[in-house]
Amino acid sequence: MHMDKAKKSTKSVGRPKKYDIDTKEVEKLAAFGCTNTEIASFFGCSKDLISKKYSTNIAKGKDAGKIRLRKMQWNAADRGSVPMLIWLGKQVLGQTDKQEVTEVKPIDDIVFDGI
Repeated sequence: MHMDKAKKSTKSVGRPKKYDIDTKEVEKLAAFGCTNTEIASFFGCSKDLISKKYSTNIAKGKDAGKIRLRKMQWNAADRGSVPMLIWLGKQVLGQTDKQEVTEVKPIDDIVFDGI
């Protein structure tokens, strides 16, 4: 008598796998600008897990990275970095480059004296 073997399901049954994910490390990686995919790869888990369970830590880390970058920009300006002073002036103070506009006439309206 021939017995058919039951096919095993590819879906796992039971509790989901536990990952050792340090929330401070998630924040640190996000502060450096890592994407959710990169953070998931670092911990060996899915991007969905990182996006769903650690969104608060991701946001906190990204904000910390922006704060660090702003501090570095202000420090560069304090040291006299002219490009940074110009950029911050435009961003923070609404300053613009002065552009001179000259009147341009059609060639037919130009009068040449003495020719």
